Amino acid sequence: MYSPTTWAKQRRSEFKAGQLSHQQSLSVSNMSNAAAVDMDDGERKIVNEFCHYLEKSKQLFNGLRDLPQYGHKQWQSYFGRTFDVYTKLWKFQQQNRQVLDTKYGLKRWQIGEIASKIGQLYYHYYLRTSETNYLNESFAFYSAIRMRGYYSKASKEERVSVPCRPDLMVKKLRYYARFIVVCLLLKKMKLVRDLVRELAKQIDEYTATYGPDDQLEWSLVLGEIRAFIEADKIVNVVDLDASSIILSHRLTPLNAPPLEKGTPAYLTLQEILIVGNCHEQVKFSELTLDMFRILQTLEREPQEDLTNQLYDTSPAPGRTPFDNSGINKRDNPHKYLLYKPTISQLFTFLASGFKELPATGVMLLYLSADGCMGNAKHSDDIAYDFGGVVTNSRREPEHANKNKRPGSLKEMHCLHPGDLYPFTRKPMFIIIDSNNSSAFEHWPNLFGQPLVCLLSPEEVPTSLEDQHQKGNIFTLFLHSPLMAFCYISNIADIPVALWDKCQVNIDKFIAEASRLLTRSRTLDLSFVQFFGDDFLRVLLLRYIFCYVALRMHKGFRGPKYYPMSHPTMPKDEILENQQLQKNVVELAAILEVRSLFHDAMEAD
Repeated sequence: MYSPTTWAKQRRSEFKAGQLSHQQSLSVSNMSNAAAVDMDDGERKIVNEFCHYLEKSKQLFNGLRDLPQYGHKQWQSYFGRTFDVYTKLWKFQQQNRQVLDTKYGLKRWQIGEIASKIGQLYYHYYLRTSETNYLNESFAFYSAIRMRGYYSKASKEERVSVPCRPDLMVKKLRYYARFIVVCLLLKKMKLVRDLVRELAKQIDEYTATYGPDDQLEWSLVLGEIRAFIEADKIVNVVDLDASSIILSHRLTPLNAPPLEKGTPAYLTLQEILIVGNCHEQVKFSELTLDMFRILQTLEREPQEDLTNQLYDTSPAPGRTPFDNSGINKRDNPHKYLLYKPTISQLFTFLASGFKELPATGVMLLYLSADGCMGNAKHSDDIAYDFGGVVTNSRREPEHANKNKRPGSLKEMHCLHPGDLYPFTRKPMFIIIDSNNSSAFEHWPNLFGQPLVCLLSPEEVPTSLEDQHQKGNIFTLFLHSPLMAFCYISNIADIPVALWDKCQVNIDKFIAEASRLLTRSRTLDLSFVQFFGDDFLRVLLLRYIFCYVALRMHKGFRGPKYYPMSHPTMPKDEILENQQLQKNVVELAAILEVRSLFHDAMEAD
């Protein structure tokens, strides 16, 4: 069986060799009766075999949607069979191109359709494995379709062959939407803007040609993409010639401070659930901005940048994706992305992640969602009476609740702290970004396992209240501390030289916070146990920076404007440490926003 990586390497070499060049463009005519009559037995066998591979590949590809979205091993063999058939289909059409061109009427867009399916396979493989290298594989095939112009004559060919059906044009639009998602995740923003312009042009052509029923839907898709790109531009880092510089914020050895000797490092982050349900926040392709930012924060930078060597080598040479020897070999923790899940769906994925955890594994639950306030103002029931966060805004039928007393009902899709108690039987790291995050402030120690919960501020200054569509401040601090600092300081543009200078200051803060946390004698053991993992260490240190920066900022007044945690971090040793406060003041001075911040040890 071919692995996706090996398969990609071979196909790219063939792209490089020009085996899919314009000189071998495909016929735009369908297979005519005359061609069918003219076929000899050998040609008919080739056409029939091609049709068999084509049909089999479609069946297997369509079956992917029926696979369970959770678990690790249930779907791997099916993906393997799908890649195997696409390998045979791809090689077969290359080896028999002339016969398929003249006798079957193979069109150029059909080759593009096969390549598009391969791009989708790699993207879904990325979603299943969280390995960013497969994003590069997906990008390579999507990019080849555009570079070779496989869909360039799609609308003309369709009008000639099937004038009343817009199916091919819809495939072309979907290809653009999928390619844009992959480019967004790889931070190829210049290409994203080019693709958005091309998509807008294609939508106009589609609308003018067919007057379709889904015209409004495609206009909404285009609007979502544009709003997403605009909202993600929190801070513009510019070069000497005033051109924007795109920065990646995935984990690298440069932004993960090393561990001090003697720090325990036996727990590793293995399973992640990222949940998004913020009503006012922009989203695209079932990714809110907060989800988009945190998923990159929890990934390592891909091993190679394929921009200059698209078809030369695989981005993951020698790696076999279908290696079942153990999940500890993964470069990235496994992630589930859940946009507006029902409570039953969330429990299903939580249970699956819990089941898959190895003995030394940690599960991280990230929730960016609107708050669901509790019904009881004075209660000792921390499990349920303080509310939680709403994972889905769906309303349940009222007739089922007729016999309930008014005021006793709780929101069906509200996740309460008590709902998570069973999952704390194993090490768990929780991040809550919500206007009711304090509902998760207190946890009983039921099973003695490490448990940390980082909680967002519940309020923001008036000047930021109408900016919810751009994502939450707490998640932005966890994603890029310097970008968040610039945001709360009203800095929209920053020269790259100044950015680099400020980043040195951030690194100094992080190093000092790491030293303080490691050597603290009053720090809860849960923090120490999680500190050995690269991802969790970065999150904890960025949490500390977020707390100190907001505490020092004059616009954030009072406890509800600051993040919290369970267990609480020691204030004197860490959160209100004078050296850390001085670092923040120095950063403000470098950015010339010193007046927005208190002096060290002066914060209210």
